[in-house]
Amino acid sequence: MPVRSAFLYPSLRWLLAALAALAWGAFCLPALAAVEDDIQALQREWEVIRYQSPAPERERRFADLAGRAHGVSEAHPNRSEPLVWEGIIVSSWAGEKGGLGALGLARQAKALYESAIRIDGSVLDGSAYNSLGVLYYKVPGWPLGFGDKAKAQELLHKALQINPNGIDANYFFAEYLVETQQADKAPPYLEKALKAPARPGRQIADAGRREEARQLLEKVQAAR
Repeated sequence: MPVRSAFLYPSLRWLLAALAALAWGAFCLPALAAVEDDIQALQREWEVIRYQSPAPERERRFADLAGRAHGVSEAHPNRSEPLVWEGIIVSSWAGEKGGLGALGLARQAKALYESAIRIDGSVLDGSAYNSLGVLYYKVPGWPLGFGDKAKAQELLHKALQINPNGIDANYFFAEYLVETQQADKAPPYLEKALKAPARPGRQIADAGRREEARQLLEKVQAAR
């Protein structure tokens, strides 16, 4: 009898562990579905504002969307993706606002991207690195802002390492090259952006980014 028990105990422990894992999975699935749904909603609204809304409406609409995005980040404090999207929305709001008044929003977006990277910088194909790199080359340097072209290149390279064929990673590295007087190196990245694989559910963003890549490529080629 004792010998039989020695064989039963490991099996019982395995069964209990399996049941616990199933219970945990059942508990987590609704939470995972909820955060994915929230992120997709933010993503879709951002695309509509960025590429389909009249310019005079964008600043206000991005401001409203930033409030919703903050709520999603607070509801999922251990997830990197909501922080990335909150950062993208706040960055876009800053871009529409423009001028020195946008610097506070740029710093807010920077902090969001940095928080996302601390959790997991690889999510969303490295978008946190890419978007933070964009801030570093668009924001003025000291004493007005935190802009730093060398830091921007480091972050954009990191994004390209994570997603070498991505439309955003290639487009923004090309834009960085143009803005740092290296336009002759930009065409291969723009051509890669134009050939990037379609992203499921991102038709609006893909079409808009491809058009931006096409226009920038034409500008670079015309300047040669």
